[in-house]
Amino acid sequence: MLTRDIGIDLGTANVMVYIKGSGIVLKEPSVVAVDDQTKKVLAIGEEARKMIGRTPGNIRALRPLRDGVIADYDTTEVMLKHFIDRVHGRRSFLKPRVMICIPSGVTTVEKRAVLEAANQAGARKTYLIEEPVAAALGAGLDISQPSGNMVVDIGGGTTDVAVLSLGGVVLSKSLRIGGDKLDDAIIRYVKKEYNLLIGERTAEEIKVDIGSAFPEDDDRFLEIRGRDLVTGLPKTVKITAAQSYEAMEEPIMAIIEVIRQVMELTPPELAADIVERGLILTGGGALLNGLDKLLVRETGVPIHIADDPLSCVALGTGVALEHLDLYAEHLMSNTQ
Repeated sequence: MLTRDIGIDLGTANVMVYIKGSGIVLKEPSVVAVDDQTKKVLAIGEEARKMIGRTPGNIRALRPLRDGVIADYDTTEVMLKHFIDRVHGRRSFLKPRVMICIPSGVTTVEKRAVLEAANQAGARKTYLIEEPVAAALGAGLDISQPSGNMVVDIGGGTTDVAVLSLGGVVLSKSLRIGGDKLDDAIIRYVKKEYNLLIGERTAEEIKVDIGSAFPEDDDRFLEIRGRDLVTGLPKTVKITAAQSYEAMEEPIMAIIEVIRQVMELTPPELAADIVERGLILTGGGALLNGLDKLLVRETGVPIHIADDPLSCVALGTGVALEHLDLYAEHLMSNTQ
C-alpha cells in the first residue's frame, strides 16, 4: 500500500494517531525537549515528558500547544513531522492525507496555523474536524440523524460542549479550561494551604489518584512531596479527596456553567432529545472521579461516560476519514 490516511488528535496533553484500517497506533505526550543553546530538539513525546521539571538550565521541556491551540508553531511542526514519519514511514511514495481535531472555539487564524503546520510536516491534504464532532463519532453516536446529541469533551487544554444533529454542530461553546487548569488549581491550593511547592507531575498524580468532583463518602488520601517555601527543604504532606475537590472547585464549576449555558440555548426539540438520551462525557476529564454524579445533580439529565473517553477524539477522526463523503461539508481543508 502506497499511502495511509492518518487521523491525529493534536491535544494539549497528548497526541494520538489513528491509521485507517489499523486503529490507534501511537499515543505520546505533547512535549518536546529543546536545547536552548543549540536550538536542537533532543526528545519528543514520552521521553521528553520525563524531563519536565528535571532538566539542566540549558534544556527546556516545552509543551507547544496551550489551551488547545498552537502556542509555539515551529516546535509543533517538528513534533507533527516526527509523529507522521513514525507511523507513515519516510520512504512512502505518496504523502498521507491527514485529519486533525481542533477545539470548536478556535479562530480562523488558529485553524490556518494547524493546516500549515500539518502540510509543512508532510501531509498531502489536511482536513480539520471539530473536537465535539470527532468525540461524538468516536463514542459511537450516530450524529447523521435529525435528533439531538450533546457531547462534553474535557481535554487537557479545553472543554468543548456541543449539541449535534444532522452530521454537524448546531451550537457549541469552547472553554479554555481542561485538565491543565485543574492541575494548576491543585498547585495553587497546596502552596496556599501548606506553603509547599509541587510540580505539574505531582499535581496530575493527585488529580488522577484521588481527585474527586463529588467527595461525599470519599476517604481516599495521598502523601505528596514538595519543597517547603519557608525552610526551602523537602517536605511530605497528606492530601485528601475532599481537599482535591476544594482545590478544583472553581474550574469544575466553570465547566458546569458552560454546559448549562449551552442547554439554555438549545432549541426545544433537540433539548427534549437530550433530556431523554442524556449527554456523553469524553476526554481525559471524563475520568475525574464523581464528575458524572455532580453533573446529574447540577443539570438533571442522565450522564454517560464514553467507553474509552481518552481515545474518543482520535477514534472519531478515523470514523470521519472512513466516511469523508458524509462529513466533507463540515470539514475545513487545504491542499499542499
